[in-house]
Amino acid sequence: MRVAIVLPARHASVRLPGKPLLRETGKTLIQHVYEQAARAECGGRVVVATDDERIRAAVVAFGGEAVMTRADHASGTDRVAEVAASLDVDVVVNLQGDEPQFPPDALDVLVELLTAHPDADAATLMTPIRHLETYTNPNCVKVVTDARGRALYFSRSPVPMVRDGLPDFAAVPPLFHLHLGVYAYRRESLLRLAATPPHPLEVAEKLEQLRILAGGGSIYVASIPDAHRGVDTPADYAAFVESVRRSRSPG
Repeated sequence: MRVAIVLPARHASVRLPGKPLLRETGKTLIQHVYEQAARAECGGRVVVATDDERIRAAVVAFGGEAVMTRADHASGTDRVAEVAASLDVDVVVNLQGDEPQFPPDALDVLVELLTAHPDADAATLMTPIRHLETYTNPNCVKVVTDARGRALYFSRSPVPMVRDGLPDFAAVPPLFHLHLGVYAYRRESLLRLAATPPHPLEVAEKLEQLRILAGGGSIYVASIPDAHRGVDTPADYAAFVESVRRSRSPG
């Protein structure tokens, strides 16, 4: 399948303004993400989708590809869909432009899911929940799947809810899963998603993937061992810079 990995990147982050252009490591954050995505074996064309000329210029300066999009998109998915409309590909991977440590082989897993399941509109990832604070935190999105690995529901609430007692996070196989917000879409499914009005479930949970499920579509989900935290805050960026410095230190 022909694959494009699209990285939506905005300059106007609320918690960390201008974060795609932060460069305490010697490279901009968006360059780190771009190079990580380019390591995926699916052979995807990597494209940065941005509404900011400064980001576009920075990407071009390191030899990457960037496409300017409208500034009024409600979500990164809409920004990715605008770029996808002009691409001659079968699959579009949406990797946020603030994920410099996202494992490239996990992107390959997403594409493999779509290859293995012709009925899939999209594919995404999850990882086992190991702590009660993650399970109860509404900022941590949970996902429940069926026996085939299809998503049944995504929620900010603790799902599945344990009626009696406490959840067993050591159970094998794991019952509780954290959703990781990276997707692979069939191009036609992505364009259809962007053209469909939000569903009331999506509006209530503030989770746009529910638009696909509510419309009768299917999302397949694969589990990976660990979550790889993106860069949302100054503390996140400081931790990333430190990890880069450690990796460069001899010995």
